[in-house]
Amino acid sequence: MADEKKAPAKAKPSGWEKFVNFFKHLPSKIAKPFKDMWHELKRVTWPTKRKLVIYSIIVLVFMLFMGVVIGLFDLGASALVKALGNIVS
Repeated sequence: MADEKKAPAKAKPSGWEKFVNFFKHLPSKIAKPFKDMWHELKRVTWPTKRKLVIYSIIVLVFMLFMGVVIGLFDLGASALVKALGNIVS
């Protein structure tokens, strides 16, 4: 066990070295998420034009439906508040 060699301990970088290293590695740290995103987008299975149109129509119809439902709830709540206001006053 005494014959084992220990790796030399790394010296901690000084504040100035940390500052310089930060700016030295900054461009690669900024670019890495974009590179990862680009590689991920290459793996995506994109829908066909027909499916994209169908999905878009489905979303628009659902939005219209929800707009009507929320509008009806709003009208009902407004009528309820007016009715309660007439009772109180």
